[in-house]
Amino acid sequence: MSETIYYSRVSSPVGLLLLAVSERGLVALEFGCGRIAAGGVESDEKTAPCVRQLNEYFAGRRRRFDLPLDLRGTDFQKRCWRELLKIPYGETRSYADIARAIGNPAAVRAVGLANGQNPVAIVVPCHRVIGSDGSLTGYGGGLEIKRKLLELEGARSGVLV
Repeated sequence: MSETIYYSRVSSPVGLLLLAVSERGLVALEFGCGRIAAGGVESDEKTAPCVRQLNEYFAGRRRRFDLPLDLRGTDFQKRCWRELLKIPYGETRSYADIARAIGNPAAVRAVGLANGQNPVAIVVPCHRVIGSDGSLTGYGGGLEIKRKLLELEGARSGVLV
């Protein structure tokens, strides 16, 4: 029996977002049109809780998301993503900080790769991870969106490189 993924596309202050949920939780939040596996079902009703919380976040009324997540990746990726969830609103961490927090200080590059594969942007706040020198580094939505999200949260936005 195959799983049904429900999705919707919504406008936001940082552009079009694609949201996808399973019966277990949020599977994807991507910038732009994104890709939905064959058989995905468009459903504003199923994605409504996520859309509501995103709207509250963008309006400055939500600092923490309270959504069930259905994170899909390797064990290492999921460890990294769970650590991202611990970064408080308005604060940043370096890739090295995340590597140390997961108990593998030599895995800085692997942490960067895991961040790049984060399927749930914004909610799993990979935008809060910056270079050790304070610079803004890679972000799936682009560095300008990363800067906007950090500014929305009142975090230091770093230097574009």
